[in-house]
Amino acid sequence: MSNDINNTQSSPAAAPPVWGNGKYEAVIGLEVHAQMLTETKIFCGCPTKFGAEPNTQTCPVDIGLPGVLPVLNRKAVEYAVKTGLAMNCTVARCSRFARKNYFYPDLPKGYQVSQYELPICEHGSVEIVVDGAVKRVGITRIHMEEDAGKNIHEGGGPYSFVDLNRAGVPLMEIVSEPDIRSPREAAEYMKKLRAILRYLGVCDGNMEQGSLRCDANVSIRPVGQKEFGTRTELKNINSFRFVEKAIEYEIRRQVKLVEEGGRVVQETRLWDPAAGITQSMRSKEEAHDYRYFPEPDLVPIVVDQEWIDRIEATLPELPDAKRERFVSAYGLPEYDADLLTAERPVAEWYEAAVAAGGQPKAVSNWMMGELMRLLNEENHPIEESPLTPDRLAGMLRLIDNGTISGKIAKTVFEAMYRSGKDAEAVVKEQGLVQISDESAIERAIDDILAKHTAEVGRYKAGEEKLIGFFVGQVMKAMKGKANPQMLNDLLRKKLAAW
Repeated sequence: MSNDINNTQSSPAAAPPVWGNGKYEAVIGLEVHAQMLTETKIFCGCPTKFGAEPNTQTCPVDIGLPGVLPVLNRKAVEYAVKTGLAMNCTVARCSRFARKNYFYPDLPKGYQVSQYELPICEHGSVEIVVDGAVKRVGITRIHMEEDAGKNIHEGGGPYSFVDLNRAGVPLMEIVSEPDIRSPREAAEYMKKLRAILRYLGVCDGNMEQGSLRCDANVSIRPVGQKEFGTRTELKNINSFRFVEKAIEYEIRRQVKLVEEGGRVVQETRLWDPAAGITQSMRSKEEAHDYRYFPEPDLVPIVVDQEWIDRIEATLPELPDAKRERFVSAYGLPEYDADLLTAERPVAEWYEAAVAAGGQPKAVSNWMMGELMRLLNEENHPIEESPLTPDRLAGMLRLIDNGTISGKIAKTVFEAMYRSGKDAEAVVKEQGLVQISDESAIERAIDDILAKHTAEVGRYKAGEEKLIGFFVGQVMKAMKGKANPQMLNDLLRKKLAAW
């Protein structure tokens, strides 16, 4: 098993940021809702496909009609346990569901089936890196629950629509300890959770579609005070940028309020990204407001050690461990390793290219440069790249053996990406073989020097930077195909003898 904590190099913790002329610090905890990648809902066989016609993926179970009985999706339990193990949690041998009672139009049965006093996982942690400092954020608990439906306010009339396709979709709620001290730490924590969940294959992490969203509990307290201040809850934030901006606004709002003699009220607030402010939504409910009680229609969940061991054996190498290995095994700089391991498909593409014979640093350079540029232009994930790892490795071999220059390789790379052909085919079709014929290069140099005698004179007078000008002119004349090393050597000899 690869473990995030054990594979992360430690570094001194950074001092927590302070606010209000250094008088206050923020205390932040996140509750992250992650939609599990099961094919069916948590208590019935309805599909969970995103974007289906409204109310086409519902049944009496997930809208709680009288007389129905829920049946727990075993895959959801497996995914929750897998996530808990990856986040260093203790997996409860026995946990159970509870009814969380409240009524909204998108929850017609009047309660949500969730977990309360006996969650599936507890007491974990993940590590984040902010400005080079490693920080451990505690995981209080991970519990399973069903999602509610969705209210739709369209048409402008005095009514709303309700789509219950999402009702009963399986969620994990990952609740952190109040260990986070800045908006930046909160965003990095969210990014780390998303990376781990995607590596595990238990959540697609699609924040635009609501597969990953968070509530942030934010309070301030005077620096040095142990007791927490009154917190507010920011609901349903669905981007890393909004997490950072919403929390920063809320901290500044609370500081200003306290400085002006007011007091923070415990409440739920909404982030308005257009206005860049948080706005009061409702007073914050406490646990007793929900009148939790054990779900009578579901038996306790018993997870034995054998099942835990089987799940643990399926854990992949996680992002931190992979990053450290990329540095040690491939000699990559930390910066390269960070980028290449942030997403599992990217890391796998990289390793496939290296396994096909590409030099590790060269593969990294081409991936972070040309490949990412082209993918971003077309908004394609790397899984849809028309260029394959073995073809990049093939192009790098042509550079190494002198068939093409690094400059020509950019042309070859883009042609490979656009056509799906391999490097040798592109080079042959476009006549891009590097010219290493000494006499041909000499003739081109002689021609350029003869055309630019004034520049030669300035070079001879000490303007050595003009060497770049001559190289550029010769390369242009030879359509970028001159062997760069031969060109430089011959050019300097010619100039010395001029």
